[in-house]
Amino acid sequence: MIYLDNAATTKIEDVSFNAMLPFLKEEYGNASAVYEIARRSKKAVFEARKQCASLIGAMPSEIFFTSGGTESDNWALCGAYESFRKKNTDKEKSGHIITTAIEHHAILHTAEYLESLGVSVTYLKPDKEGFISPEQVTGALCDDTFLVSVMTANNEIGTIEPVREIADAVKSLRKDVLIHTDAVQAFGQIGLQDISKHVDLLSASSHKLGGPKGVGMLFVRDGVKFSPYIRGGMQESGRRAGTENVAGIAGFGAAAEYSFAGLDAKISAETALRDRMIAKLADITDVIVNGAYSEGNFSRRLPGNVSVCIKGIEGESALIMLDQKGICASSGSACASGAREPSHVLKAIGRADDEAKGSLRFTLSAHNTEEEIDTAVEVLKDIVGRLRSRG
Repeated sequence: MIYLDNAATTKIEDVSFNAMLPFLKEEYGNASAVYEIARRSKKAVFEARKQCASLIGAMPSEIFFTSGGTESDNWALCGAYESFRKKNTDKEKSGHIITTAIEHHAILHTAEYLESLGVSVTYLKPDKEGFISPEQVTGALCDDTFLVSVMTANNEIGTIEPVREIADAVKSLRKDVLIHTDAVQAFGQIGLQDISKHVDLLSASSHKLGGPKGVGMLFVRDGVKFSPYIRGGMQESGRRAGTENVAGIAGFGAAAEYSFAGLDAKISAETALRDRMIAKLADITDVIVNGAYSEGNFSRRLPGNVSVCIKGIEGESALIMLDQKGICASSGSACASGAREPSHVLKAIGRADDEAKGSLRFTLSAHNTEEEIDTAVEVLKDIVGRLRSRG
């Protein structure tokens, strides 16, 4: 098997797996209890909190563990809304959110839910490479804006947004507006060591960087008035009730620390593989590279992201044929797999429907090899030829 769908999920790293093992059997104590075995579980949760916090320049008390990136995104938007409603008794102000047209559905569907409650939402359209500018965001601010949510890096096309600049521009005008970023695809992939100095809320997920599934985090800057999401207990400082998934949290912390410890080498390896694949895909006629690519410069996209549209084929058919050859890829977000409509991200950057339907996303890891990349491209060339010959 050649696995090229790391944006969907990653293989669990040995350090993460080993960190989990004790808490799956011997160390089964509930972290909320007071006896020794429970205290060991509590200590493991605290250590993971420190590991995740240090990687974005935050304090451990600002990290709240969740069931994954989707929950973290939901909590960010809904928590910000509840806090806004509590401090604004003016019924004329229903609240306003600024986000983008290329967010993950965890953001878009939650924004739609808030719209049903009367919140107005501005969906900013990106440029042809997927970028949102600070000027777009500040230009959309209004009196009752309470939240700006712009993803750190796009899960489909890999474009890295200028989140720090956007946050600083908004705060220079409106310090009361919360800044959230969905960093699920960026956490553990690019340097985020000082991001907590710029944003108020940040979502991340364990299984995108070599940790277990079902664990995520939400960074909440100290001092931010923010409502709980799950009620019923005092876990996570009373903001997210429920018995802690100690094994998963321990695995998340270990994976995060491991990923960032080798980040420079990881970025270098993935960038080389990415650029190699893009160069080789150019041998196929009518291939369009999606995302940041100005003048052949791919530095503003995720190191392992290769997103293309290939004219004259159906992406889903190509994926099935790749799978038959043992190659795992996707046509976009794994969460939208099977959707009949073209990707909302590709449509937002201007791809026509027939182009978007020929989309393929290869997301690489440092575990991949040049030989795997070369093999995948050669297999794809053959598949494209066969699909096009069918008319």
